Amino acid sequence: MKKLINDPRHLVREVLEGLVDATPGLALLDTENVLIRHDDRPAEDRPVAVLSGGGSGHEPGHAGYVGRGMLAGAIAGDVFTSPSVDAVLAAIKATAGPRGAVLIVKNYTGDRLNFGLAAEMATAQGIPTEIVVVADDVALRKTVAPERRRGIAGTVLVHKIAGNAADRGLPVEQVAQFARAAAEAVGTMGVALGACTVPSVGRPGFNLADDEIEIGLGIHGEKGVERVHLQPADVLVDRLVQTILDDKGIAPGQRVVVLVNGLGATPPIELAIVARRALARCREVGLIVERLYSGVYLSALDMPGCSISILPVDDSMLQALDAPTEVRSWSSDGRIAPERRIVAAPATAYATIEHAAGPQARQIQAVALAVAAELAAQENLLADLDSQAGDGDLGASMARGADAIRGLPESAFNTPESACMAIADALRRAIAGSSGPFYAVGLVRAASSLQGKAAAMGQDWSAAFTAAVEAVEQLGGARIGNRTMVDALRPAADTWANELARGTEPLAAFVAAVAAAEAGAEATASMHPSLGRSAYLGDRAIGVKDGGAVAVAIWLKAISDRVSVVR
Repeated sequence: MKKLINDPRHLVREVLEGLVDATPGLALLDTENVLIRHDDRPAEDRPVAVLSGGGSGHEPGHAGYVGRGMLAGAIAGDVFTSPSVDAVLAAIKATAGPRGAVLIVKNYTGDRLNFGLAAEMATAQGIPTEIVVVADDVALRKTVAPERRRGIAGTVLVHKIAGNAADRGLPVEQVAQFARAAAEAVGTMGVALGACTVPSVGRPGFNLADDEIEIGLGIHGEKGVERVHLQPADVLVDRLVQTILDDKGIAPGQRVVVLVNGLGATPPIELAIVARRALARCREVGLIVERLYSGVYLSALDMPGCSISILPVDDSMLQALDAPTEVRSWSSDGRIAPERRIVAAPATAYATIEHAAGPQARQIQAVALAVAAELAAQENLLADLDSQAGDGDLGASMARGADAIRGLPESAFNTPESACMAIADALRRAIAGSSGPFYAVGLVRAASSLQGKAAAMGQDWSAAFTAAVEAVEQLGGARIGNRTMVDALRPAADTWANELARGTEPLAAFVAAVAAAEAGAEATASMHPSLGRSAYLGDRAIGVKDGGAVAVAIWLKAISDRVSVVR
């Protein structure tokens, strides 16, 4: 791999520093990878803050669209990984006042969870925050339900329309309404001529023969919905355009704007050919093309290929798209910032409650450390499973979670309640993708079930575990058979409760629950995925166990083994 980078671990920060150095009016939070439009006005005088973000690797999205007339801030996660809840909340608090914020979120599980939780927290703290989800990928029309489609390049058009609404001083509800209207109307479809290379991985995400391409790809290096032989540009463009028109019901006579987006390694000469045909095809079918944008708006690192977005517009949308903006990735004037501006990030830590050490403190800590050790030991296994049906970050996420658990003070384990809350907070901070919010919400719910108990018996732990599983199901919407971590969690919860109800000895009941979790994880290999990132692969994911379910079985077994030793 040959890349003009330094240490891959510092890549995202250095990208943001480069943007701040070269662009006046921007600032970078000191402890979070958050770029904001610097605003000296008191918070109560600020308009609605439009924010976006997600995994890095999509430059110029998202940080490239921070500036007057578009975004108030952008939250950058690691490459192809959702930013943390804390980073999103810091961005909201750094940019928004009592008029509120609108978060524009591409439809990926980690982004929905982390941005959604941050929005709830901000609203509770007096900053009304709306979520707008963009799911514009029409390639998935036969694979997943419309609400489960990916958000891709059409998101940039939503940024511009929402940013203009906020710039005009509209209230948060109307800004969100304009953004949702654009998000629901826009359709996008892409084609890849090859794979991209994630810097930390160092090799392409998949291999194509010289005469093969992927139709209907995403923007995280995943495969498309169909592999076909290379075809002339005009043939491919006609297919992309027609698929969008059919899916979105765009009829002759409608006014539209067209965005031709390069995915990172497509030269301008090829984008010009694509744009030429996209314009011609739209006119051939009777559309009135009001605007044509062509360039790199939302990339996928160094992926060769492009996407086409079509958005029906009326006068108000067109005026929003035409409105002036200082954002250079939309229209650049070439100025540079005189110096880098760094501002302090708002505090986002939760207040902690001190608990006196209970009789189970040492045992709880020993079990937690045993879980951490086993998750760290199984990092490669989990990474391999996730890379076959997802983005491959699960192993690293669980290893970061293990480190976070090991880093907790001894007092965190004083009571069952304090242990669950401390681990929830640690995992929420350490794991930026989907797993962090799921584990955090489950552990918070378990802590509520264990509130006030200096020690917990088998029935108490079972009830807390069932409460945690219910919280995970409610947050993610998954049920048994969706091929997620719930396929291990729910059988374990039900088996544990049922065995105790029959009078089974507590440890034996828990061992049965672990076996149920392992069986549930094993069963995911034969399931058709319907939720999570593996859903984008459809039947191509069959034969591989779900990494999240396997992780659940691993840590439950670690608990069982440790409890058996000290019993």
